[in-house]
Amino acid sequence: MQIHELASGLEFPEGPVWMPDGSIVLVEIKGGRVTRVAPDGSKRTIATPGGGPNGAAIGPDGALYVCNNGGFEWHDVGGLTLPGEQPADYSGGRIERIDLATGAVEVIYTSCNGNALRGPNDLVFDTHGGFWFTDHGKTRKRDRDRGGLYWAKPDGSEIREVVYPLDSPNGVGLSPDGRRVYVAETWTGRVWWWEVAGPGEVKPTFGLGTSGGTLLVGLPRLQLLDSLAVDAGGYVCVATIGNEPGITSISPDGAQVEKVALPDPLTTNLCFGGPDLRTAYATLSGTGKLVSFPWPRPGLQLWGRS
Repeated sequence: MQIHELASGLEFPEGPVWMPDGSIVLVEIKGGRVTRVAPDGSKRTIATPGGGPNGAAIGPDGALYVCNNGGFEWHDVGGLTLPGEQPADYSGGRIERIDLATGAVEVIYTSCNGNALRGPNDLVFDTHGGFWFTDHGKTRKRDRDRGGLYWAKPDGSEIREVVYPLDSPNGVGLSPDGRRVYVAETWTGRVWWWEVAGPGEVKPTFGLGTSGGTLLVGLPRLQLLDSLAVDAGGYVCVATIGNEPGITSISPDGAQVEKVALPDPLTTNLCFGGPDLRTAYATLSGTGKLVSFPWPRPGLQLWGRS
């Protein structure tokens, strides 16, 4: 498989979104900005919301919705950029709406039920126009936050805490029929799913899983999980960090687990694009690169996109 480097010199890129003109809109968490990468590799800043812009998705109104984690401490380890603990200038977790034409940034949510959002991480829109998102939390020297799965309306009128607590929830996605919501936990190396009962609702279950979730897969060895995307075949495609980095794709029944190896221990996210959605675009955050490669199945047409 041939991997194409599309852009370099990015400050911990994440949240890639393929656009119909062939460009990729992504965030640079360390740089606190949203950037458009043109097909020729040139870069243009769209907005600078500050903090730590993380997961991103286009909403039904055409605006970019961003999970902002409030920022990290940053470290250079052997030439790799690594995020650390909650920084001294932590600006608080929030959900933001960004106008792609003007760069205007609007804060939509900073809390849920009186509890502050700590480190919103990834989001996905559903057929009802709302979006699911994870709050990964923040880590400090002696403690760390508990995270959760949330649902909200993009107009700022409603936000719900749907599943709580979760252990470092990161990537979130929906099955092609919208009947499952998937969440990847970073430190456990597990992917869970819940049956969707309605907008912002999951069917109650009882078991030994995380807050009633059903385990799709638990990866062996030191394989930590970041953000995810779901392809049209229903495979959950998770950016995998650690000693075996790349994209891990898991069949809907959890029986098949495939891996596309990538040359960065901090492979953090992916999206699908191209005319047939058969091209995967991945962020190699430790080395600051955006790459592309062919995918064996078409990507899933995201809800909220025309």
